Amino acid sequence: MVSLNRVVMQRASRRLIRRLGFENLDAAEISGKWGARFPFRSYTRFTYPDHDICAGPVMDARGVVQQFDLILANQVWEHLDRPYAATRHVIQMLRPGGHFWVAVPFFVPFHAAPQDCSRWSARGLKNLLAEAGFDPATIKAAQWGNRNAALRNLEEVWPPVYDEARDPLENDPAMPVCAWALARRP
Repeated sequence: MVSLNRVVMQRASRRLIRRLGFENLDAAEISGKWGARFPFRSYTRFTYPDHDICAGPVMDARGVVQQFDLILANQVWEHLDRPYAATRHVIQMLRPGGHFWVAVPFFVPFHAAPQDCSRWSARGLKNLLAEAGFDPATIKAAQWGNRNAALRNLEEVWPPVYDEARDPLENDPAMPVCAWALARRP
């Protein structure tokens, strides 16, 4: 079962990541497992509280920053106390030319796990990434949502499960439910 909130984001993001040639990438994921579905050359997960991306980049046993071709963060950045610092730490963990993909909710209920701190639109994500040091010209940001999805997010059972017969996937730019972006390290 797929959450209605993620259907369009996942389809669009799979295309973005596929274009990178994922089979040649060493990938890492921050507190998630969405990337496990891709046949990356290597795939590593860093989970909270074992690693807090706000506190610093991931280091190896010698104290050297671990580096990757792609770092993924799916539905994590809204939970971070220090998302700007975390994004700067991600840049340190990317090899030159490496990519950071991030997806976040916009219009969804408060969901503390362990906390719920922020929301971004596509423009907001682009601003976050640019302020952290990514070249704005390389940032591809998008958002999706519509009034039906927004209303479904108010239902008692959350998140809403996508029902093809019930849930239109047309985008209403004035009603974002989620946003995502892919940025490239210079």
